[in-house]
Amino acid sequence: MQKVFERPRSLNDKPFHYCPGCGHGIVHRMVAEAIDELGLFERTVVISPVGCSVFAYWYFETDNVQAAHGRAPAVGTGLKRANPDSIVISYQGDGDLASSGTAEIIHAAARGENFTVIFINNAIYGMTGGQMAPTTLVGQTSSTSPYGRDPKFAGHPIHVCEMLATLKAPRYIERTSLNNVANLTRTKRAIKKALDLQNRKEGFTFVEVLSPCPTNWGVDPNEAIDWMESSMMPEFPLGVFRDATPGEVRS
Repeated sequence: MQKVFERPRSLNDKPFHYCPGCGHGIVHRMVAEAIDELGLFERTVVISPVGCSVFAYWYFETDNVQAAHGRAPAVGTGLKRANPDSIVISYQGDGDLASSGTAEIIHAAARGENFTVIFINNAIYGMTGGQMAPTTLVGQTSSTSPYGRDPKFAGHPIHVCEMLATLKAPRYIERTSLNNVANLTRTKRAIKKALDLQNRKEGFTFVEVLSPCPTNWGVDPNEAIDWMESSMMPEFPLGVFRDATPGEVRS
């Protein structure tokens, strides 16, 4: 019997326009499935800031607010405090969250704001032309580091999960990847868990997803997966960095 995959209610019927091999469309579907499975559709607001993530507004059937570059956690704070029963999802890329929005994400996490951040880490600025991002690896080339990232000049990559896990307030922090079926399953499970915890009003939840960007990496989609496994995943190890029990604050 042929399996028919129905489009989640939380997504509209527009075909994804993302580059071949990009992970955004995969994560969009995972987020939408989790929203539907948890029965959160009527209460969900997705925040789409600057970057490839801005196009989330084009595909999700939920309410949406667009934010300035990096400011999605500040917008999410306002949305959630004004309507605590809403389900707020801040969908951000690494150039947006880890560069322009460094202060916003740190302080939202430090306050334990009760919303969910989906953080797409492809180690480069995507929409704006492939510039070096805070997550770009040492030696990795980009349009602004054509000879590779030099740590003496540009520093080392920022590890966002590890940094946020030093704070006391976050409820749940996990890093996953889109490199194989097993990790796709883990990613979907992590997203659903983060949204469920938010729905239970348990605090700040954060899922980082390592995702390929073949266009700006200058490789084909298969090579992009190989590079993720050989270079990105050793630099950004997968795993759970915080999973506090309800009401627990870890130091």
